[in-house]
Amino acid sequence: MLHLDPFYPIVPDTDWLVRLLAQGIKLVQLRIKDQGAEFVRAEIDMAITLCAEHRCQLVINDYWREATDAGADFVHLGQEDLAAADLVAIRAAGIKIGISTHCDEELEKALSADADYVALGPIYTTKLKKMPWAPQGLARLTEWRARIKCPLVAIGGITPERAPVVLEAGADSAAVITDILTDQDPELRIRNWISVTKPWRHLSTEFPQS
Repeated sequence: MLHLDPFYPIVPDTDWLVRLLAQGIKLVQLRIKDQGAEFVRAEIDMAITLCAEHRCQLVINDYWREATDAGADFVHLGQEDLAAADLVAIRAAGIKIGISTHCDEELEKALSADADYVALGPIYTTKLKKMPWAPQGLARLTEWRARIKCPLVAIGGITPERAPVVLEAGADSAAVITDILTDQDPELRIRNWISVTKPWRHLSTEFPQS
């Protein structure tokens, strides 16, 4: 059965990963951008080792070939990456797949790919980058929760203050980037997130794995 922790931080490198793991996180995504192949391979290898030591589920963003070579067990694909990825090879390696979606058409593509979880965003306005999609809102979360059988991850503009309503609206996990990486005390912020999402941690749904 697939289980997702309700708190899902996303970090750019293993230096950040070490800081978060020390606070007790149980689900994390390594999202490396604009780095060379050697750096990417080394970071993925290190992340796998660190997360195994801390019993934390690791998801590798985009780099499915490197993740497969390193023996990772979970990757996350954006829509462009999904179109280019060899899903047969990924599945043959026993790797689970999370997929980003922003509209009904992308949701259908994710479901056709038999996604192990679907991420919907942005739920709120996000500061990370300029998005071509308007904020999805809580009603869309509730709608999609009713439509899909796999876990639903919410992302975009989520804070500890907003997390409860996001999870109540139907998200099984809240993915977070900017709220942590830009905070003056990330470690304290992480502990706040873990505390706020605690009620859903014990009530989290387990979903049949594909």
